[in-house]
Amino acid sequence: MSGFLAQACAEARDRAARAHEALPLGDLRDRARRCPPPPSFAAALGGPGVAVIAEVKRASPARGHLAIIPDAGELARAYASGGAVAISVLTEPAHFAGCLDDLVDVAAATPLPALRKDFVLDPYQVWEARAAGAAAVLLIVAALEQDALTMLLRITNEAGLNALVETHEEHEVTRAVGAFEAAGARGPLIIGINARDLTTLDVDPHRFAALRGRVPDTAIAVAESGVREPADVRRLAAAGADAVLVGEAVGTATDPAAAVRALVTAGLRRDGDQAGVA
Repeated sequence: MSGFLAQACAEARDRAARAHEALPLGDLRDRARRCPPPPSFAAALGGPGVAVIAEVKRASPARGHLAIIPDAGELARAYASGGAVAISVLTEPAHFAGCLDDLVDVAAATPLPALRKDFVLDPYQVWEARAAGAAAVLLIVAALEQDALTMLLRITNEAGLNALVETHEEHEVTRAVGAFEAAGARGPLIIGINARDLTTLDVDPHRFAALRGRVPDTAIAVAESGVREPADVRRLAAAGADAVLVGEAVGTATDPAAAVRALVTAGLRRDGDQAGVA
């Protein structure tokens, strides 16, 4: 691991350590278990067509500042009105200008499942997500040793959450499947294929199609990064995407609900076709 990913992981470990000092893991876990159970992230992705996960994202390391979002909950409601089935929330502060408060606001604003998108490396962060109202957490294979990935999948399952297991290389898909099986987690496995290389931050629009065949038929395949317009959703639908995760294209739109709606429409499957027409 090197470059941006290594730096972001080091920062995430430091934040988790400081949070643990402020509130011990046992107390956090007790708080999380008193919260109502979240909706199922996996079930939300299982509807007709290509599911759209819309993201609350203020900034990115690749493009810097993206959008002023005064109320993450209000944006989530706009996404929901456009047909998004789940909301992804960046909680990483240093490079994405996110925070846990955004996750709390989003989870309270709509009944849709919320995904905590961060560099999750420590069980503490999983329970933080559960206490904040998340239904799922992002686990990045490239950021985790195999034993750590398996352990975090086990903890995620214990917390009653799903995991979106992010991959970028063929061997990472294999690792994701092995860790899921070793963890004994409740299914289905949700595998994200990120078109963005987290070391270089470059985007390969063909990455999803290249790796989709390595994802088991029983798993849910999510295309991440590089989704900007309906044509992208149709292309990914034809390549076998079950869902797409979209951030900048909807978060910076003048009308976020309409932007989401256009992507949802593009992913509708009709009369046996793999993708509908926007």
